[in-house]
Amino acid sequence: MSVNEGKSKALVNRIGKTALIIPAIITNHGEQASKRFFEFFTANIRNRNTRAAYKHAVSQFLTWCQFHQLALLDIEPVHVATYIEHLQQQLSDPSVKQHLAAIKMLFDWLVIGQTVPTNPAASVRGPKHVVKKGKTMVLSATDARAMLDSIAVERRLDEADPQSPLVPILIGLRDRALIAIMAFTFARISAVLGMTVEDYYANGKRWWVRLHEKGSKFHEVPAHHTLELYLDAYIEAACLRADPKAPLFRSANRKTGMLTGKPLRRNNALAMVKRRAKTAGLSARVCNHTFRATGITAYLENGGLLEKAQQIAAHESVTTTRLYDRTNDEVNLDEIEKIQI
Repeated sequence: MSVNEGKSKALVNRIGKTALIIPAIITNHGEQASKRFFEFFTANIRNRNTRAAYKHAVSQFLTWCQFHQLALLDIEPVHVATYIEHLQQQLSDPSVKQHLAAIKMLFDWLVIGQTVPTNPAASVRGPKHVVKKGKTMVLSATDARAMLDSIAVERRLDEADPQSPLVPILIGLRDRALIAIMAFTFARISAVLGMTVEDYYANGKRWWVRLHEKGSKFHEVPAHHTLELYLDAYIEAACLRADPKAPLFRSANRKTGMLTGKPLRRNNALAMVKRRAKTAGLSARVCNHTFRATGITAYLENGGLLEKAQQIAAHESVTTTRLYDRTNDEVNLDEIEKIQI
């Protein structure tokens, strides 16, 4: 059977609004295999980003197997190992490890469902990759403050009249609040963009934020007083309290500058951060994750405990939190002067 014939036999199911193409190598093994494959991405993987990454990895591998005229039961450890070596010539080690993890997880699922007898990827080892320090760009507290202050949040109603009343700039208020919530709660951008209006709520005398984290989990963090100011200003100006179930951070109409009812997308949030960083004269390497790392570093520099930083960031392991700790990045000049040559 040719690759083109295989493609023509592929089945298409849907996960929400996203099409899932079931490869011919799966459909050729029977209806039960197709059902199990579909359930792997629906019942087994709940996080949207993980689902997308694993779907890409698995599809690439099965296409490769199909090209080499392998049936599902023909796949052996040597085939998986050969494919991983092939990937290492094209991708970084972390990406290769993710592809291998997706393949192993899929076959584990197929074995449990009695679709295949063994997992051909179980004995295959990926590349060694030990990370001791994260590569995410980290801003100093001064630069982070400068970036927040550079965002225009109000303008004159009549730009030509210096006495004209000030009116809020909704996009500016939104962007400032969005950046601040990542910095002051160590939140991932996906967790922030998943928030609704009611996820910023009063608890006694303090305000809290409820973040939509990985695995459909909620993580609640008290709001820093500066974050409170920014969120209150944004929500009041945009009149968001009337619809508590609506998205908190919304996309905007480019022509009018008015907010829509739709949530801001992650790629649009990244483009916004890049634009705001450029305006503030900061590095092009600044990204959404920068503010998570910046917040953790600023917290630790001011005497915060690593274990508490882990708790705020909702990390499973303190080892992960330690990757964001850049407090020892700067080498003291006195130490350099000890080099006597």
